[in-house]
Amino acid sequence: MSEITTPRETPDHTTWKQSDVVPTLDMVAALAGVSRSTASRVLNGSPQITQATVDAVTAAVDQLNYVPNRVARNLARRSTQMIAVVIPEHTAAFFADPYFASIIQSAARYLSSTDYTLTLLVASEADPDKTRRFLRGGNADGALILSHHIGDRDYLNLARSIPVVFAGRPLEPMDGDPYIVDIDNVAASKVATRHLVQRGCRRIATITGPLEMSAGVDRVDGWRAALEEAGQETDLIEVSDFSYEGGAAAAERLLERSREFDGLFAASAKMAAGAISTFKREGLRVPDDIAVTTIDNDFFARNSDLPLTTVDQHTGMKGAVIAETLIRLINGETVERITYVPTELIIGTSA
Repeated sequence: MSEITTPRETPDHTTWKQSDVVPTLDMVAALAGVSRSTASRVLNGSPQITQATVDAVTAAVDQLNYVPNRVARNLARRSTQMIAVVIPEHTAAFFADPYFASIIQSAARYLSSTDYTLTLLVASEADPDKTRRFLRGGNADGALILSHHIGDRDYLNLARSIPVVFAGRPLEPMDGDPYIVDIDNVAASKVATRHLVQRGCRRIATITGPLEMSAGVDRVDGWRAALEEAGQETDLIEVSDFSYEGGAAAAERLLERSREFDGLFAASAKMAAGAISTFKREGLRVPDDIAVTTIDNDFFARNSDLPLTTVDQHTGMKGAVIAETLIRLINGETVERITYVPTELIIGTSA
């Protein structure tokens, strides 16, 4: 049994192109109030530069939309033949999440049929701007940003220098709409929550992802919309971090607040699996006492204490679509600003 969510309308589309105006390094240095050699050292990632100087030069680069000469040459010839996959996450979070592995694997499989090579960049925790300097330095023809938080604005600004595709909607505004490939997270969470309503659940809680990420915001919005549609309360919310441990801890907090809920929508399969472990420890049966639905048809969905009822976001397809979209941008083709990957409700035994 399956249900396909219907993607929302996509906005207009356009073609990525560089500005006809070519600012120089001298202009960057003058705007930043430093010498040409200092500006050059900043752009080359020299460690012997104060943070204030780095910030001033970076702001000037963004304001002028400056691209080093070798970047312009590489973009014109596509000579690097390199695509960067950027993960703005802590290293531990990246290696613990099967979502990233699935996306990267399918993107790499798609690119294997092209002239491009994939390189993985896990953003430096000690020096977050290191990755952005690397990309501005002409080391890749384009970038795929697989995770995005509020505050990662420089990845939005990066799109002024090279083609960039985001796997998820950035929450902060930017000059010009970004290119995005994602599922419709609002629709997906509505489908998962409606399944609990249709199953007869009368009090449905949620464990959200981080609210500085669009997936966290959109999935709680979909949960809320489904419950308002059903005339149910929307007050049992706990915010977590998309991790197994976070889901377990959030479930504990929910049970401390109320034991009256009989349904749970968790915004990721990892959190759902963690929540189920808490329910089991507390002597609650899933789905008899609490029915659980989620998003992700991954290892955690298939290998939890019981198979999860989940919305499959088809990450194997998603990675390929992201890679294809970026290649088309690099080639100067017209691309939709937002591309939605279809989703499917998979019925397990958790609800």
